[in-house]
Amino acid sequence: MAAKGNVRKSKILVAIGTRPEAIKMAPVVQALRSQDWVEVVVLATAQHRQMLDQVLNVFGIVPDVDLDIMRQNQSLSDLTARLIQKLDHVLEDIAPDAVLVQGDTTTVLAVALSSFYRRISIGHVEAGLRTGDMRNPFPEEMNRSLAGRLCRWHFAPTDLAARNLYGEGFSDHAVHVTGNTVIDALQQVASRELEIGVELEEGKRLVLVTAHRRENFGDPFLEICAAIRELADVREDIQILYPVHPNPNISTVARSLLASHPRIVLCEPLDYLPFVAAMKRAEIVLTDSGGVQEEAPALAKPVLVLRDETERPEAVEQGVVRLVGPHREAIVREACLLLDDRAAYSRMAKGVSPYGDGNAASRIAEILRRDLSGAG
Repeated sequence: MAAKGNVRKSKILVAIGTRPEAIKMAPVVQALRSQDWVEVVVLATAQHRQMLDQVLNVFGIVPDVDLDIMRQNQSLSDLTARLIQKLDHVLEDIAPDAVLVQGDTTTVLAVALSSFYRRISIGHVEAGLRTGDMRNPFPEEMNRSLAGRLCRWHFAPTDLAARNLYGEGFSDHAVHVTGNTVIDALQQVASRELEIGVELEEGKRLVLVTAHRRENFGDPFLEICAAIRELADVREDIQILYPVHPNPNISTVARSLLASHPRIVLCEPLDYLPFVAAMKRAEIVLTDSGGVQEEAPALAKPVLVLRDETERPEAVEQGVVRLVGPHREAIVREACLLLDDRAAYSRMAKGVSPYGDGNAASRIAEILRRDLSGAG
């Protein structure tokens, strides 16, 4: 409802738990706050604490409610239980007309379930991503699939994501292809003069690595580390930059296996702006991150995905992303191919993004305005 006279504004609660959620929700918060029909309440669960705060600061967003839920090396069951218990009280106090969640984290599942219990309409930003394997990625495929069953609005980033939702029985009225808000965020910052803030050797070709997925814990991550070290051994022309996730399942192993190599630079997780600077500087990117699969191709950087499956196959189909899995031999082989073969490199470095045009957040805001304010 428009804010005229005594007519109440619609109230939307935007839930954010992790750094990727903050990046992708920031444009949505900005788009909604630019309009006069809605009151926006930002809820930070702080499933990730420091990494979340970094991004919120970049976009000038201060949470209205902060659950500060993070605990060291927290288990999924403990995190989920504590979230649901705290969220119920928050939803009762705020009484929003709608709740927005993004992606596939534990925050998404807990917020969607808690909102459903309170009969609050839910919108899912970046809806419809699927691998078809409930254990891969784990637990993200389960989180987004179950949360999606509870939602009124499904904001799909691509036509393929929308088709996944139609195949699960959702109607045309519930599914909206908007593009991915990660491109909105990237376009806001990529044109700036950005510094990585990490000392790197001049004249070396930069290979950027991110690896932290839960399904890669254990032997798969050992394979990834072995590939990183072998690549550094056989290529004197490169330097590898690896911002290491703080989870001890990752950081302890990575630092023990990689820290001593002269061509490998390990650092703390980079803030969003330095990370964008690192992507811009990189020759190639090795990652198991979903968001990086979307961002790096838009910056014309070839991406080798350290997973056997991806819920983002559009970039694979366009030839700008390649699946190599957590397999040492494949990682080294494909990385060396890109470093040696300029034609192969050029085929992947197209600067093409199948994930959006930078206007996804404004489309989401317009759909919500139409449905919540009664505007035609």
